[in-house]
Amino acid sequence: MRRNIVWAVGILLAVLAVIHVYIGWNIVLFLEAWGADGFGWLAGTALAVLAVAYLLGRLGQAVMPGALTDAVKSIGSLWLAGIQYLLLLLPVADLVGWIAALAGADADRSVRWIGGAVLLVLLVLFAFGTRNAWSPVVRRYELDIDKRAGDRSRLRVMVASDLHLGTIVGNRHIRRLLEQAERIRPDLILLAGDVLDDDLGPFLRKDMKSVLGRLRAPLGVYAVLGNHEYYGGHIDRYVEVMREIGIPVLRDEVVELEGGRIVIAGRKDKTAETADPEGRLPLEELLRDVDPQTPILLMDHQPYGLDRAEACGVDVMVSGHTHRGQLAPNHLITRRLFELDWGYKRKGRLHAVVSSGFGTWGPPLRIGSRSEVIQLDIRFQG
Repeated sequence: MRRNIVWAVGILLAVLAVIHVYIGWNIVLFLEAWGADGFGWLAGTALAVLAVAYLLGRLGQAVMPGALTDAVKSIGSLWLAGIQYLLLLLPVADLVGWIAALAGADADRSVRWIGGAVLLVLLVLFAFGTRNAWSPVVRRYELDIDKRAGDRSRLRVMVASDLHLGTIVGNRHIRRLLEQAERIRPDLILLAGDVLDDDLGPFLRKDMKSVLGRLRAPLGVYAVLGNHEYYGGHIDRYVEVMREIGIPVLRDEVVELEGGRIVIAGRKDKTAETADPEGRLPLEELLRDVDPQTPILLMDHQPYGLDRAEACGVDVMVSGHTHRGQLAPNHLITRRLFELDWGYKRKGRLHAVVSSGFGTWGPPLRIGSRSEVIQLDIRFQG
């Protein structure tokens, strides 16, 4: 097992090295076209630092000062996006440059124009992606449930997933969530996993719990675990902190609202199947004692098992996890991995809703997706 891990890490590092050599070669060509022949070593040094910045920021959280960790991790995360889009843009740029050379165009002039175009595209993508990441929108869905909820005929639920609170996403973005809650005025708020971006440290150090704790709704605020809470460890401490601010984290638990008229079920994340000594309950067992005539709202961070949820009598299943790929064209991958990777799907009596998330993982950019909260306006018609 250890040998396999070593091999995997070695292959990954080798691939990263090849990628950075390719990017560096293009940068040197661009610098030389502008007459900056002696700066290749500087570009190489900068690329070497960028290549390890994100990993260093994550691994160094325990030993580096908080401000330094934040800076290194932020720069490294942006470079992750830079790598992706340079790998998409540079082959096209090199092809255009090759065609221009065959046509007899001046080499330096072509490189300057083509390189400038690549830089411009990157700047536009990053500007657009920054706006998409930090300017959340509200996605509204109207759902009809053919069950009675006592004398309640309507329920408004606000759903936010994948906040990824930590080094990059912090109190300023939480305040945007609070603003959305004030506008929506929900009866109930559900946080569908990955509230943390792995490490609990920045959440506590920056006192994000005090800001998040201002999130309130008449029927309560509930959360479930995502894969990133498991990656960070310290699950029990995280659950305790959330309880202190009035947000119960449901770990394979069922909560009855308004005297049992509505049921909220919260599953452990799928990661618990391998990372939690107790595993996670099958959905059938979790809902075994729930009256099937009661409206059932399920939080399951990763949007798997829609068929099973429908068979178990779940009326609304809310998930996140996918980010809708976060950076296009990654959505083409998530679309193939999940039956529903974003948006809404009706499956029998089940209403499935998957959010692209409120925060971001890695680079604070969204291209082809938006930071969003979900507003569910539910009508009970039984």
